[in-house]
Amino acid sequence: MKLINRSSFTLLAKAPFAEWIASLEGKIAAEDGYQKLSLAELRESGSVYLIDEVAQESDFDLLLSDGWQKMFENELSAWDQFADYWPVINYPVFTQWFEVQTNVMTFDLSTDQIMTAILD
Repeated sequence: MKLINRSSFTLLAKAPFAEWIASLEGKIAAEDGYQKLSLAELRESGSVYLIDEVAQESDFDLLLSDGWQKMFENELSAWDQFADYWPVINYPVFTQWFEVQTNVMTFDLSTDQIMTAILD
C-alpha cells in the first residue's frame, strides 16, 4: 500500500443531473454511449478527482473554486461529448447537480504502476 500525495473530490450525482441524462434519450444514440441510468445507479459510481494534497479542510474551498468547471464539463462530456445539450455552465448549477465529498488522504492498494493520460 502506498500513500499518494493527493487529496480528492468525489462527485455524486443529484436528481437534476439524472434528469438531464434522462432528457438525452432519443438525442444521443446508444452506439454513441447513451445509457439511461437511475439516480441510484449514478450515485453508485461517483467520479473521483485527485487534487493537490490539502493541509487543512479550508484548502478544499480554494481547490474547488479552481476546479469545479473542469469537473462539471468532464461529467457532462461523458454523456454529450459535443456539448449539444449542455446546460448553462455556472457554479450554482454545478452545486445543484452534484454533491461534492472531500477526501484528505489517498491510498493506493494496487501494486501496478499508475498510468496517466493527459485529457486537456
